[in-house]
Amino acid sequence: MVLFRGVVLTGCSRRSAALLMEESGLHLEHPAAATFRAHVLAGDWGKADHELRALHSLLQTDAQLEPSALAEMQFVVLEQKYLEHLEAGRALDALHVLRNELTPLQHDTPRVHRLSALMMCADAPSCRRARAGPAPGPPRAPPCCSACRYDITQFRWMRGRAALPPALMMPPARLRALLAQAAQAQVARCRFHAAPRPPPDHIPFSLLADHHCSPDSFPIHPLQVLNEHCDEVWYCRWSPDGSKLASGSKDNTVMIWDYDPQARRLAFRKSLEGHSYGVSFLAWSPDGRWLIAAGPEDCPDLWIWNMETEQLQTKMSHSQEDSLTAVAWHAGSDKFVCGGARGQFYHCTREGQLLNSWDGVRVNALATRGDGRGVLAADTHHRVRHYDFTDLTDCNLIQEEHAVMALTVDAADSLLLLNVANQGVHLWDIRARALVRRFRGLSQGHFTIHACFGGARQDFVASGSEDNKVYIWHISGEEPVAVVAGHSRCVNAVAWNPVHHDVLASASDDYSLRLWGPRS
Repeated sequence: MVLFRGVVLTGCSRRSAALLMEESGLHLEHPAAATFRAHVLAGDWGKADHELRALHSLLQTDAQLEPSALAEMQFVVLEQKYLEHLEAGRALDALHVLRNELTPLQHDTPRVHRLSALMMCADAPSCRRARAGPAPGPPRAPPCCSACRYDITQFRWMRGRAALPPALMMPPARLRALLAQAAQAQVARCRFHAAPRPPPDHIPFSLLADHHCSPDSFPIHPLQVLNEHCDEVWYCRWSPDGSKLASGSKDNTVMIWDYDPQARRLAFRKSLEGHSYGVSFLAWSPDGRWLIAAGPEDCPDLWIWNMETEQLQTKMSHSQEDSLTAVAWHAGSDKFVCGGARGQFYHCTREGQLLNSWDGVRVNALATRGDGRGVLAADTHHRVRHYDFTDLTDCNLIQEEHAVMALTVDAADSLLLLNVANQGVHLWDIRARALVRRFRGLSQGHFTIHACFGGARQDFVASGSEDNKVYIWHISGEEPVAVVAGHSRCVNAVAWNPVHHDVLASASDDYSLRLWGPRS
């Protein structure tokens, strides 16, 4: 075995393995299982069936093995024997196996019926075509000839079907699996690894040295400063496809920016105007076609923008006494929920029509669940509660000691990120209703500051801070992996691009937006 640039190369290694086992006295698998493997590869199905029966006593001692496993393994062997007789044109021998060996097992009768239908095939090619349709067993048919039998992929299939316990027969490609696990463990420990997770059996880098990503490729380096707003910038949010950034400001405008992933630059596209109370929150619909703008506590209106025409769809207002500061879309982009700290909590259509309401709920922040029904609402009692507008049920989910100012849910709908007054950023496991981690470092009083998940696997957390910095943590640690300076006043919100994972944006009271990315 040779490890070259993280790729395992094997060839002519059986003698080396046999010699190693002979000298060490240790075996990769039970001798009886090795004999069974040899008979299978040689196509000696009679001996293979005999060895399998010899393994019966060993299989019975495995507590994790299902009772039907032996019958399944015998069936796999006899099925292969039957198919090879058909392939060779020995119809009578195949019929004998079907009647006297497969059928008496009384295992998987529908599969036996499908196998018997192959007796009608006139020749080997027609047999293969018939099996390519609704083949017996799993979607991939078993090897049908001696040539296929030596295909390691086919043998892996047979090994998986036979379900021999690892104590008897080593799983296929076990070394590669162990090396891939080692690579994934190194990725998990890397402070700056924001790239997509590799496939389970893929080794994306050499294991000859420990893996470390350079901070030069992490989005902590200044790329661009945008000063088009003429007052405090309260919020920013990327569109779901990562192609646009929307920013909301105290200057009563929403600005839309186009992102160029090649140049890593934002270009001004359009200003959405008419928001008379300032814009403190923005919510893109999951399909990217709609954008809702909300204002500060004294704002009773929502502005629903059609982002395909870049025109105002509707200005939603139910009462001048309302306070609508928080919005969250359902997954279907046809409904949303909104609310505020004065006791309004509404369920609405995309056009702004009221569907239902929940009286007396004072909302600070909202998020929707992946099931398309559930809504998480942070209220003025320092709680996060779960609401369902379909059957009008609710329950308490999380209790904090201080006010929850903002919240966000990860893409897997399992982790909840809370910005808590005088506490900072807390990470909760939604299903377990357990506090996972309190992130350290940032400064947060009673200002509304928004955090977000980031990275290709959403295993980073970024947040603004009242000390004018951007803080970034890995979800596995409490201490920040990076603290980014550049703004001159409070950083109100950060947004990590959901598609181009090497950039994030920040909005500040210093009237600016900043774009952060890898070092040029």
